[in-house]
Amino acid sequence: MSNFLYGLDFGTTNSVLCIYDEDKEAIIETIRVPSLIYFPAHSFSGSDDPVIGEKAISAYLEEEMQGRFIKSVKQILSRPSFTETRINGRRYNASDLVALILKDLKRKADAITGVDCRKAVVGRPVFFDDDNAAKDSLAQTRLSKAVAMAGFSDVRFQFEPIGAAFAYERTIKKREKVLVADLGGGTTDFTFLELDPKKAGSTDRRNDMIASGGIYIGGDSFDSSFMWTKGTPYFGKDTLYEATPGKLLKVPMSLFENICTWDKMNFFNSLKIRRSMEEYYHYSKNDRKFRNLLTLVDHNLGYAVFKSIEKTKIGLSEADTFPFQYSNMGIEIDEKITLDDYNKVVQKDIAKISSYLDQFLKTYNIATAEIDSLFLTGGSSMVKAVQTLFQTKFPDCTIHTGDNFISVAEGLAYSGYLFKE
Repeated sequence: MSNFLYGLDFGTTNSVLCIYDEDKEAIIETIRVPSLIYFPAHSFSGSDDPVIGEKAISAYLEEEMQGRFIKSVKQILSRPSFTETRINGRRYNASDLVALILKDLKRKADAITGVDCRKAVVGRPVFFDDDNAAKDSLAQTRLSKAVAMAGFSDVRFQFEPIGAAFAYERTIKKREKVLVADLGGGTTDFTFLELDPKKAGSTDRRNDMIASGGIYIGGDSFDSSFMWTKGTPYFGKDTLYEATPGKLLKVPMSLFENICTWDKMNFFNSLKIRRSMEEYYHYSKNDRKFRNLLTLVDHNLGYAVFKSIEKTKIGLSEADTFPFQYSNMGIEIDEKITLDDYNKVVQKDIAKISSYLDQFLKTYNIATAEIDSLFLTGGSSMVKAVQTLFQTKFPDCTIHTGDNFISVAEGLAYSGYLFKE
């Protein structure tokens, strides 16, 4: 019977598992699922169990968005303010939610290998929530618990950009000092290390790791910035209401801040908040765009709107103009977005990544001349503003990319040496 190791990359947007056959010394299969969970409002397909991945989207739409849809669950791992949520009469903490996705991946992988594989190298960002030791420790504890709940008992953890580096190492012909940038949905992580194809699979790589760091900005940050700038005007951000006879005020900005990030959507669950929104609508003389906000909240349309935002982001990675479009239940959005428009929307996030990278290089005394090549991975690395940032900072460096969605998991699967230390 073959021996297997799973390389497991639990991501903000997508999660990937690579099956590594230790006897054949090769990856034999890769499984990728969106990091999505849907809790049906009613029994779905004869079961009350939550639905994971692509099927979560189908179930969400089939039930006309009546149930509870959860996205970007990775981002709550480091948040002490999140203790639990109640769904369909059951309590779920952060580890419970993450474990649902990991169990789904393991079940699919075990069906391929035919064994109950309990051995895994699991990825984690360099920092779950910027450079905050307490939050980082909390996130690691919660992730470790979720991994155990999913059925893994022989586990090692590896920084995600190091995993990506080991995938890249198998494509090079000579020794290189490489700066790896892993731009995911939740974080941007950097690792500077020496790679050598002759060392691929070696049992001790500690001396090859020169520096690691990360910042809590990723693709979700870009989407939130876009929603704030381009999306919220369609949901009444500039709505005026008559606070007292003859006195007009803008509705609170907090309402719109809370539709720009998924983890804050439960802000609207409060009966008090919901009544306030109805009052703002009434005293705005039934403003049409503010009505869109009520529709968004009442019908749980956030995911669908953000999919439209993501489609625009992806479109602008290949074209200079792309529409931002959404049409449903009276909400009508149809606006042409230029690449320059988008770059202006995300410029603050790009500036933060740039500033962090400068500090990272300074802290570890890394001169640009020392860097032989750059390796960019992660879905957000395809954003033109991100690519321009690296081209500008490192004009003389060759920039390489792998498969932006599975490179990390591949490298984790190649990290079996961690079990020999």
